[in-house]
Amino acid sequence: MAFAAPAGPQPASPPPAASSGAGADRASPADSVSVAAEPPVISPVISDADFEAALPPVGDDLDAPLAPLPATPAPSAPAPVASVPAPSPAGAEPVPSLPPELGDPLPPLGSFALDPPAGLADATAPAETLRYRLEVEGLNAVGLERRFRSLSALDRGDGDAANGAVVLARAREDEQLALSLLRAEGYYDATASVAIEPPAGDRPLVARLRFVAGGRYRLGRISVTGPDTDPPGLARAALGLKGGEPLVAAAIEAAEANVSVRLPERGYPFATLGARDVLLDPETRLGDYTLPVDPGPLGAFGSILTSGRPVFDAAHVAVLARFRSGDRYDGRKVDDLRDAMIATGLMSGVAVTPVATERRDAEGRMIVDLNVTQQAGPPRTIAAQGGYQTGQGLTLRGSWTHRNLFPPEGALIVQGVIGTREQSAGVSFRRANAGRRDRTVELGLRGARQRYEAYDALTASLSARISRESTPLWQKIWTWAYGFELLASDEDRRIEPRDDSAGTYFIVALPTQLGYDRSNSLLDPTRGFRVTGRLTPELSQRVSGDFDRYARGIVDVSGYYPVRDDLVIAARARFGTIVGAPRDRIAPSRRLYAGGGGSVRGFGFQELGPRDADNAPIGGRSVVEAAVEARYRFGDYGIAAFVDAGQVYRSSLPGLSDIRAGVGIGGRLYTNFGPIRVDVATPLARRPGESRITLFISIGQAF
Repeated sequence: MAFAAPAGPQPASPPPAASSGAGADRASPADSVSVAAEPPVISPVISDADFEAALPPVGDDLDAPLAPLPATPAPSAPAPVASVPAPSPAGAEPVPSLPPELGDPLPPLGSFALDPPAGLADATAPAETLRYRLEVEGLNAVGLERRFRSLSALDRGDGDAANGAVVLARAREDEQLALSLLRAEGYYDATASVAIEPPAGDRPLVARLRFVAGGRYRLGRISVTGPDTDPPGLARAALGLKGGEPLVAAAIEAAEANVSVRLPERGYPFATLGARDVLLDPETRLGDYTLPVDPGPLGAFGSILTSGRPVFDAAHVAVLARFRSGDRYDGRKVDDLRDAMIATGLMSGVAVTPVATERRDAEGRMIVDLNVTQQAGPPRTIAAQGGYQTGQGLTLRGSWTHRNLFPPEGALIVQGVIGTREQSAGVSFRRANAGRRDRTVELGLRGARQRYEAYDALTASLSARISRESTPLWQKIWTWAYGFELLASDEDRRIEPRDDSAGTYFIVALPTQLGYDRSNSLLDPTRGFRVTGRLTPELSQRVSGDFDRYARGIVDVSGYYPVRDDLVIAARARFGTIVGAPRDRIAPSRRLYAGGGGSVRGFGFQELGPRDADNAPIGGRSVVEAAVEARYRFGDYGIAAFVDAGQVYRSSLPGLSDIRAGVGIGGRLYTNFGPIRVDVATPLARRPGESRITLFISIGQAF
């Protein structure tokens, strides 16, 4: 315990008493006498009179400025110190003088060696990391542990940290993460605790996170406030929330997004949503939800405006639209217009924005104009495609296209084929969306030379076609085409001597086609089916013969069934026939054949069917084909196993006799423009003259 001494001056200790004789060194208390010391006399530094005299005089005017201070002489510079050492005291060593180098400027930093001393080399080695293990309790019961671990800072650390402070900081971050996840799922009373257990023996440090979810809150009363719609209750119906459902943040945000989408689809392009309000009751664990919605005015389509760098004028944009001026506004039709403009391939960017006006129609609806902002893309393209298949050899196809040389959407296309068995060149004009949406008009001129095992042909053709077809960007359910072809073809069956089918043919054909497509992709379907039928009446005449009339008909059916996400079973069937003329009076290039990559794999191109005495294929008047393929995909790669079967017949009615089959396996490389296919197959019960192994390389699935 500390004590404080009394304040104030203390008396001086008395001096010892003078003594003599024995025992004089000891003084009794009675002999001790205390004498008070005299206080010291302190003389003043300056007298009061001198102090008063030194003060400046003060006048009567207190606001007058002060008199200037007297000038003070500047201090004289100190005398230089001689560099003579001071005399040392007797017996002391003399003080050495300072070296003159201390007055020199310091050397630059770059002149110093920066390499650490040899003894500190290990200081740059990486520090040893701290191992830890994460344990989570309470999240698996509510189905959030997997999602939590995918976002966890501790889990991303892979059990390594620089020190315990880093582990604790990550644990605190994960604590807040888990609480946010719990509250987003409706567990607003959730609690959390973090425990860090130091390592012991072989066990690493343990970061243990415990969570108690508590009761889950559910939706109570649901209200949508604001002006009503026509018909009433559109916003509430689009919200879709029901009382008693768990109060899940993602579900509420999705419901609000649905309102923002559905109202423009029902005629309200300027609908706005206010800030939601959720009132939680901890007693009942219910949350009353209120959403303010201002639908804005009911709208009707007005005029089309263009801006940006337009490719099309407003009139052609109206051709692409699936609505007319005066129709009730529908956001789905606005999105469809934007997609149609992108599908033309002439835009690098398109935006379609509703514009409010002051105009009203007879029903009181606001007239809403559409501002179509276009950014023109490159109009010219160069394309190339290559493939290989047994019996047909290598084939390279290329084209140059100017897609808007004759606006709007009038394209000039130059095409060429260089191959082992075929060479051709052609030019065509094509106008897309010609007068109406999705209608294409095409006119083409082509010359080709074909040297196949079945025949040689040198052909010139003029064709015209009107069609509605699918494209990789715009797949359609119904497709159709019709047109005409004028051909002049000099043909020979490559046998000696030339048979009756050799000669020059003049052919007029009227091809028609109808397709129904419910598959989910044009180049790589995984579900759905397709049906396509083609009918081509033809009139043929040889220079030295009469006219022959006949019709070619082919039906293709294919289906796709997803067994799993990574496994698809695909199947197809084909039936073809020619009626109206004997086979030998039909030009060899117009007969039916089978075999090849798009037909019956396992056999070379045109290898199946009737053969002549020299074992060369001669084609037929009917064909039947079938195939089953299992397609397994893993990432950007895939494999396929398949069985193909088919046959060509002399008669017009296809039969089921002498069906030939091939089996094989293939690889797939999936790209953003479709799969690249490599198939290897072999025929079953191979016959003389048939290929042992067939190889097919192309883009897109076999069917």
